[in-house]
Parts: sequence; C-alpha cells; structure tokens
Amino acid sequence: MKTIGILGGMSWESTQSYYATINQGIKAELGGLHSAKIVLVSVDFAEIEVLQAEGKWGEAAILLAQAAKQVEAAGADCLLIATNTMHKVADEITSAIDIPLLHIADATAKALLGDGVERVGLLGTRFTMQESFYSSRLINLGVNEVITPSLVEQVEINRIIYDELCCGTVTLASRTLYQNAIKNLKEQGAEAVILGCTEIGLLIQNADSCLPLYDTTAIHAKAAVAFALT
Repeated sequence: MKTIGILGGMSWESTQSYYATINQGIKAELGGLHSAKIVLVSVDFAEIEVLQAEGKWGEAAILLAQAAKQVEAAGADCLLIATNTMHKVADEITSAIDIPLLHIADATAKALLGDGVERVGLLGTRFTMQESFYSSRLINLGVNEVITPSLVEQVEINRIIYDELCCGTVTLASRTLYQNAIKNLKEQGAEAVILGCTEIGLLIQNADSCLPLYDTTAIHAKAAVAFALT
C-alpha cells in the first residue's frame, strides 16, 4: 500500500472528513483491521485566510509549498491539497515536490464525465466560483459548461463557508439558501452540482438537493484510495 500525503487544515473541519473517508475506503477494499497509510501536515488556516483576503497568493503558495515538502519528506507517495480554493496555487506546489499531486478538479471531472454530466453547477468560495483556475480545468478535461450562482448568491455562499462551515456551524437557514441556489442552477440548465468547497458536504447532501451532488471531498478521497492500492 502506498502512503497518501495530505496538506490539510484548510479547514480542519473538512480535513477530518478526508481522514475518515480515506480510511473507510481502505477498509472497504481490504477489510479486517486495515487502515490507510497517511502523512498529514495541517497548516494554520487563519494565516492562509488572511493571504486569500489580501490577494497575496504568491505568499500563500510559498507557505503551502513548504508544507508540501514536509509531507514528501515524511514519506508520502502522493499529495492531496485538502481544499478546492488553494488549488489556485497547485502549479507552484507541484513544482516544489517530486511526488505526484492528485488534483481535486481532475478527480471531479472524471466522476462527472463517467456519469455523462455535461453541464454542471459549481458552488464554492468566491475565488473558486469567480476565477477560472477551477472551471477552466474542468472544461479542458471535457466538461461542456460550468454554471455559477448569481453574484448575490455567491456572497452568501462564500460567507457561510468562512463564517459558519469552517467553524463547524451548520444551520437550517444556510442549508435552505444552498438549496435555493441549487434550484436556480437547475433552472439555468445544470444537470448536477459540484460541492466545490470541501466543507459544503457538512451542510448539504443528496437527500437535500433537487440535483445530484458531487462532493469533492468524497471524490478526492476516493481517488487517493485508488492511488494507494495500485
């Protein structure tokens, strides 16, 4: 079994979901007392969030590249960046290490295309929804169209992620807002919706949605399990 490297802490709420989901996947495949071989370096998200807000992506890239080197030095055979937003600096992190990066958008695109989804809605932080680093990668991999919520909805979706979900807070009002955003994406022609922030799965699941949901945390973790067992 290969060792999975995780660059986590962004936020730790979703990092614990990664840890649990990967171990559940290994146990499902191997049975018995098997668990995943994992190296985890968890950063202080408060430091990263300030750099995000100030647009200091270069500084954030340096910080995360240093952490990624720690993951590699500890014996990991691959790296997961356990957050969608910080894949904005995935190229800088990749160039700092010699182990493969399992890109979250690549795994998500594979899942979508495998199910025949061509037009997909995207929920996430404002950076993920508004900038091209994520949606353009999906399109380059074969997804026909990525649809995002209205700017008004994006403000609330982003606020809920940072002010609530990253702090472990889940409310009915926020779930309702996300449900309405998904309904609006459906009206725009979305066939499914990407939960493009690793915390959103803490708030809303398929049973709450009028469209199929693609939880990037679960998808990314599944890709890591497959890598570890090949």
